[in-house]
Amino acid sequence: METPPLTPIAGQDILFLMAADQEYGAHLRARITPVITGVGPVEGAVAATAAFAAAQAAGRRPALVVSLGSAGSARLDQGAVYQASEVAYRDMDATPLGFARGVTPFLDLPAVLALPHRIPGVAQASLSTGANIVSGTDYADIAQDMVDMETYAILRACQRFDLPLVALRGISDGARPLAGITDWTDYLHVVDERLAQALERMAEALATGWPAR
Repeated sequence: METPPLTPIAGQDILFLMAADQEYGAHLRARITPVITGVGPVEGAVAATAAFAAAQAAGRRPALVVSLGSAGSARLDQGAVYQASEVAYRDMDATPLGFARGVTPFLDLPAVLALPHRIPGVAQASLSTGANIVSGTDYADIAQDMVDMETYAILRACQRFDLPLVALRGISDGARPLAGITDWTDYLHVVDERLAQALERMAEALATGWPAR
């Protein structure tokens, strides 16, 4: 893989990861060049790992990884942007073997992983990652505030490479059951603009020396 694009912000090289081109609107295009990972935890893990390995091989280790894009939620404000305070992997269920739901066997990690690097001034919410599209009454089975399909996988790749991660998600759907792809895409222009605003706050924080490791 070619060396991934790194975006310089306040003297720091930042690696941005997004799942799909549909989320990469005009406001973000004016500010960043992300790696497009593809949709879902498998594609997210593969693309993130390849990008980190290529950056490391080129001697261009990013100071920060930012996973950003859309998310669903039945309880948060539609169109608003939140940073993930913690993330769970909803696909993992080894309860027949005696493990708690969400715990990966033999990995020695809890079901919910904290994301300690937080952008000042950006609202926080908990996040659930999985391979399924959540809609309607399916939200009742999820403890977290919002759902996506990549962040947990990207966090695990970041942990392997000892890279700090921030996850930003704009709520594109969830107020009503999804009836088609336009129920997701209709809000993406709003999410794009507000994600760009969150990145402005991140740039201000980076200029002050955040995140301290």
